Amino acid sequence: MDINKHIIDQRVKKIIQEKPEWFADVNDENRKISRAFVLLAVSTYLNIELTEAHSMLTDGGGDAGIDSIYVGDTTDLELPVTIFQGKYKMNLETDAHFPANEVQKVVNTIWTIFDVDKDITTLNPNLKAEIEEIRSLIGDGYIPVVKVVLFNNGLKWNQEGEHHLKNANFPKDQVEFEHINHESIVDFIQSSKGIKASLRMHGASIVENFNYKRVLIGKLNVLEVAKLFDTHGDGLLEKNIRRYLGLNRNRVNEAIQGTLLSEKKDNFYFKNNGITMICRKFSYNALQEKNWDISAENLQIINGGQTCKTIQHTITTHPDEDFSQVFVLVRLYELSVSDEDSEYLINEITLATNSQNPVDLSDLRSNDKIQRTLETDIEELGYNYRRKKDVASSNDSVIPLSVAAQAIYAIWKEQPHLAKFKRKELFGSLYERVYTTDLNAAQVVIAVIIYRFCDSQRRKLSLIEQYPHIPYSNYFMSMIIGKLLLKKLDITLNQFTHKNFESTKEYFEQHKESLFTEANRILIAALNRLYNDDYRNLNMERLSAAFRRGDLYTSLTYE
Repeated sequence: MDINKHIIDQRVKKIIQEKPEWFADVNDENRKISRAFVLLAVSTYLNIELTEAHSMLTDGGGDAGIDSIYVGDTTDLELPVTIFQGKYKMNLETDAHFPANEVQKVVNTIWTIFDVDKDITTLNPNLKAEIEEIRSLIGDGYIPVVKVVLFNNGLKWNQEGEHHLKNANFPKDQVEFEHINHESIVDFIQSSKGIKASLRMHGASIVENFNYKRVLIGKLNVLEVAKLFDTHGDGLLEKNIRRYLGLNRNRVNEAIQGTLLSEKKDNFYFKNNGITMICRKFSYNALQEKNWDISAENLQIINGGQTCKTIQHTITTHPDEDFSQVFVLVRLYELSVSDEDSEYLINEITLATNSQNPVDLSDLRSNDKIQRTLETDIEELGYNYRRKKDVASSNDSVIPLSVAAQAIYAIWKEQPHLAKFKRKELFGSLYERVYTTDLNAAQVVIAVIIYRFCDSQRRKLSLIEQYPHIPYSNYFMSMIIGKLLLKKLDITLNQFTHKNFESTKEYFEQHKESLFTEANRILIAALNRLYNDDYRNLNMERLSAAFRRGDLYTSLTYE
């Protein structure tokens, strides 16, 4: 018996029990299980809540082999797109490969959806809306960088599937395929367990003690780095502020690989910033002059994770290369202080040393004073403000930090176009504008409630057929509803506090449909003014682009 399969099966069935409304359009029990598995896999892979994963679903008739699609923030004219396709085998006692014919299906779909001249009229409305938005961004000059995640509760695709990928002849710097399964998901869920690892340093190393902490500085052969990740996997990166971005069009990673494969790869030590690790305790034979074997408890990599993963990838894909004289700088900090002090120091080190690539700073902001205050105050309102990413939950009372930031910036700060397309910057350059000193718990919770309501509306086929803007306008609609809500209650944003939270929430729940209708009227009028025409005459790519523009905001009137 594969215990991990049964763990996943239990979680999948629990999702169906907790969120029956997500499966109301599905009568077949096996299809419900398959959809729940997609939700679990997507939320786990992207480290997001199940509710957010649900908003990305594209499964069903006309899905072209795509169960879910995620469009990341644009960076340097690159458009990251992650495509998910899953298969769930009901018989947990047998193993099966990911179907080769499904691999072929996804291959064909990729050639279709990223070619703006190909017809997509047969796709279902949810998928079609996502593709039109992607094509609109491509039309603006962005280059798609595609990761395809194929997942199941069994084995990777077989040789036939591998042939399909090889024959597809995708540009190697634009499309990457990855396989995950039930074991990968369980590993991620259990990744909080401490890792005890050995590091074989090369040559002389330095150890210093100060402020009740210790630091070791030395060099590690890149083969040891690859071995470390082969043994312990991405659990080493749990506290890192970003996931491995792959080699796809990432200039830093490409440069690292280029150096590793060049004739001067022996100079890698001098060209790379190195790896920063932390641990609870490390030990070694101090009587040995050099080439120490370091034993580290609770080992984590907080900087250089991409360097490590690129090293591992390069060594795996170039087994005939000689890397015996290629080394990388290592800094290992022993932080034997309280958990709170240790976490603060980790965040400080991570912020100070991560500069190579765009990063997700939300976890590093989670200990800010305003975040801790909001967590306490929001709990008083009956909600759970999740400052840090955790195992995905389907509970509506859970408010993830990332969702709150988008809702706040779109609604109360009136920047819907930036809230949608600059999500990472909400915890970077825009952070002080999002989490201002006058922000309170009531404002956060209501913003999230409005945002989630509008997000749920954008998936309703009846609305999409009648109002073509619906798949793209949820951030703008959220902002308009927020303004209308305050106007109806005759209060300003500053007057909205915990004292009138319950009455405000009750009013919204009773009138959300009429508020949505009025917001829809206001938005349509603004679109028609902006284009001096009936917005329904626009093609979908141009309509999608409207919601990335600041001038749509200036066209809104609330009379």
